[in-house]
Amino acid sequence: MTILADDADVVIGVDTHKHTHSAAVVGAQTGAVIAELTVSADPDGYHDLLDLANAHGHRRAWSIEGTGGYGAGLARFLLEAGERVIELDRPHRTPRRGGAKSDPIDAVRAAREALGRTKLAEPKIGGERAALAALLAARRSAVDSCTDVQRQLHALIVPAPEALRQRFRGYSTVRVVQHAARLRIDERWAVEMKTTAQVLRTLARRALALGREAKEHEAAIGAIVRAWRPDLLTQLGVGPIVAATVLCAWSHPRRFRSEAAFAMLAGVAPIPASSGVTNRHRLNRFGDRQLNRALHTVVINRIRLDPATQAYVEVRTKEGKSSREIKRCLKRYVARQLYRQLEHPPLDRS
Repeated sequence: MTILADDADVVIGVDTHKHTHSAAVVGAQTGAVIAELTVSADPDGYHDLLDLANAHGHRRAWSIEGTGGYGAGLARFLLEAGERVIELDRPHRTPRRGGAKSDPIDAVRAAREALGRTKLAEPKIGGERAALAALLAARRSAVDSCTDVQRQLHALIVPAPEALRQRFRGYSTVRVVQHAARLRIDERWAVEMKTTAQVLRTLARRALALGREAKEHEAAIGAIVRAWRPDLLTQLGVGPIVAATVLCAWSHPRRFRSEAAFAMLAGVAPIPASSGVTNRHRLNRFGDRQLNRALHTVVINRIRLDPATQAYVEVRTKEGKSSREIKRCLKRYVARQLYRQLEHPPLDRS
């Protein structure tokens, strides 16, 4: 088992913030602080950090907090410069006396923690993955907002005047939205009914607009997925949204050391239900919950549509497994299958 000190002379830990980055050069063999520097979070500051690193040897690695947030620009700059970048998710922070905060100390801690880890993570790449991540975030926001608006519609219809409430009785949510968006306001109505109808119409039109926005994002997501990894869409239960979610978590080949590491990120690696000898496992609530949800979607679709999965469920049920336990096993299997497909894409025979 190798550690970072085996192939690096120094590690540069970086504590990232919106306007500044604090860096500390730490000796890989001793853990001693060699140099420290705080720079602005812009290209000039990135060049200053690279000059600092060049002054302390060529066998080096960067340990950066927040490569997907405040440290994204620095990580991208360093990767383009051919530097080795390590993604530090959440370093352990000891309690500070009096609640004091020190960015240089956090930078030193980032470097030393990378030196102490045997499993190092690479930052996610940009390109198609970053585009999918942005579209997924926008679509999720539109879908959630649309759902909130629909709830508000129902909440307003319940106490509405009976003449207005009667218009929506027995309607599904879809029909409620469509009907409310076409409401005509009669100026002779009482103020309560007229105002309620106006609000219902405004909310319904907002819900329709959000629905159209979500569909536009989904179409853009599908176009990128089909151009980047269309082979994922051949898997039963994998649509554009599921494929995009999986691709965002996976990012690029060899980012994960094994399919077990990918399963752990997805929160589908089995966790023993108790210490000692046991064959029972409990729900894994860690990892990327969006990825976990995507795998759950695949499993639910396969249970409904795939004869092989249905046969598996029947066998495991006879063994005494609960529905939850069977789904956990299936999610673990799907994670393994997708990981192997992502790492070894089919050859292009065109």
